[in-house]
Amino acid sequence: MNSILGVALIASAATLLTACDKQKSTEAKVKIVETVVAASAPIAQSNTITGEIDARVQSDLSFRVSGRIIERQVDVGQAVKAGQVLAKIDAEEQKADLDVAKANLASAQAQETQAQLAYTRQQNLLKTQVTTRAAVDQAQETLLMAQGSVKSAQAQLETAQDALSYTELKADADGIITARNAEVGQVAQAASQVFTLAHDGPRDAVFAVYESMFLGRKLDDNVNVSLISDTAKPNNGVIREVSPTIDATTGTIKVKVDVGDATGMRLGAPVIGTFRSASRNGIELPWSAMASAAGQPAVWIVNPATSTASIHPIEVSSYGTGRFTVRSGVSPGDIVISQGSKFLRPDQPVSYAKEGSK
Repeated sequence: MNSILGVALIASAATLLTACDKQKSTEAKVKIVETVVAASAPIAQSNTITGEIDARVQSDLSFRVSGRIIERQVDVGQAVKAGQVLAKIDAEEQKADLDVAKANLASAQAQETQAQLAYTRQQNLLKTQVTTRAAVDQAQETLLMAQGSVKSAQAQLETAQDALSYTELKADADGIITARNAEVGQVAQAASQVFTLAHDGPRDAVFAVYESMFLGRKLDDNVNVSLISDTAKPNNGVIREVSPTIDATTGTIKVKVDVGDATGMRLGAPVIGTFRSASRNGIELPWSAMASAAGQPAVWIVNPATSTASIHPIEVSSYGTGRFTVRSGVSPGDIVISQGSKFLRPDQPVSYAKEGSK
């Protein structure tokens, strides 16, 4: 009798343990998650890009004649004034040409003087009928040729003087030398760049922007620009120029932002610019809500009627810092799992704060 009672007790205990295990197994399948409610709202996307400060106007300075550089008076980073001599080339050849031009002019002027005297004498002789009209005409023709020779010699002299002046390279405006491409002793070819001069005046912040920033959206003209070393003091800039072509090497577009006479922003200073796009409605979700379905972006959405989760492929319109914007696949009001989506299975029961998802 006792043995029968013991068997019954053991069987009852086993049944009770099995029921408890099933209850625990069912409870283990319910996963606790955090959720957010998808909502459509105006979104102004922003991107921060590094660039540098450049002068609005720059000029490449070069000699207009060829020659060996014998003197360089400035260096990179030096401020110069308009008309200041920056470098000189050997001017011996130009000086010799100038001396020849002066001699030719003196000779031509002497011939003009003789021709003028001869013409005047022939005119006086004609009045006394001692000479002929043909002799007077010949003297006049000689005088006109002599006058032409003088004008030609004067032009040659001016050309020689200009050539001599070209042996000195001068600044065409006030500014700062930003590049040097020649040294003393080198032979400078005519029109070959020797210095680059950044003119004083307005400054531009120049950025190399990836073309994806321009796809499907319009950038706001206003850009916040600040020095990398001092981001606490941004300057308000305005987009002045967007290159119509893409750099074949970097795949970027050059964008110039007018920062005026920005105090403290020296030439070449590294800066950061915050570009914003025009606001448009969209659904923005945190990065933690991103999942993957067959290698494509997706999110887990909770069915409030059954408290089960299912994965939904989505199309992302843009990625930001800590958040991304959904173009399709999520509707306003959907309950999206933001935390705890790892190891979820389709139609798995979930537990979430319903009050926070209203």
